[in-house]
Amino acid sequence: MTQDIVSRNAVQVKGSGTRAIIFAPGFGCDQTVWNTVAKAFEKDYKVVLFDYVGSGQSDLNSYDIQRYSSLDGYTQDLLDVCSALNLKNAVFVGHSVSSMIGMLASLRSPEYFSNLIMVGPSPCYLNDPPEYFGGFEKEDLIGLLEMMDKNYIGWATMFASTLLNDANRPEIKSELEDRFCSTDPIIARQFAEATFFSDNRKDLSKVSVPSLILQCSQDVIAPESVGQFLYQQLPNSTYKKMEAIGHCPHMSHPEETIASILHYLNKASVSGALNG
Repeated sequence: MTQDIVSRNAVQVKGSGTRAIIFAPGFGCDQTVWNTVAKAFEKDYKVVLFDYVGSGQSDLNSYDIQRYSSLDGYTQDLLDVCSALNLKNAVFVGHSVSSMIGMLASLRSPEYFSNLIMVGPSPCYLNDPPEYFGGFEKEDLIGLLEMMDKNYIGWATMFASTLLNDANRPEIKSELEDRFCSTDPIIARQFAEATFFSDNRKDLSKVSVPSLILQCSQDVIAPESVGQFLYQQLPNSTYKKMEAIGHCPHMSHPEETIASILHYLNKASVSGALNG
């Protein structure tokens, strides 16, 4: 079973440390988006990289439409990986929707995690005035899904630009486009629906694992109002506003991302908030 999960989710374990740090990719991406950032942790941590079923080098034959119709299926992927590697008190670093997947996993099995590091997180992408502004109207998201159905390549180009929100980084935009285009359009569309129509706001107050919210500047996908909402709702959370522009700082601003994570972990270690 352990080997099945390792193969199914294309799990890679690197580094020489004893404490584990897990890096989880966001929607439409695979573990390679973490290459630069993850490498910086190999000296002091056991670095765990994986792909959700349906992306990257995962076993596509394991994809099940019903299982992955909500974030629960992806949460189970993460829990399966933790179980297969017999992890305990691992640091979890999730980008975008993976922040919520990590949070949901921590609610089910908190013993696996010492800290949750959320990069560009959002518990709900839909506006719900007057109390909450997630950044999108329902019509916006329906239009996004319709574009995926009609012109997937065009959607990939448009969405990569939206994520980055920085015309000065064409090479990163191209990288993102390639990743979107290497994903099966049907799987990507279902993941998009599970992501953008999820609402995990009511789960936030139940989280027991300390967390770091890394909020990017000029992030269209997870605007600053969302990061502030998370900070207010998540118990034992730390908020850090980054200079990085856009939604993918691990790709566009890896040095700042590394420094932000290290600063938090070092501080948590000194205060005793880093369990184990």
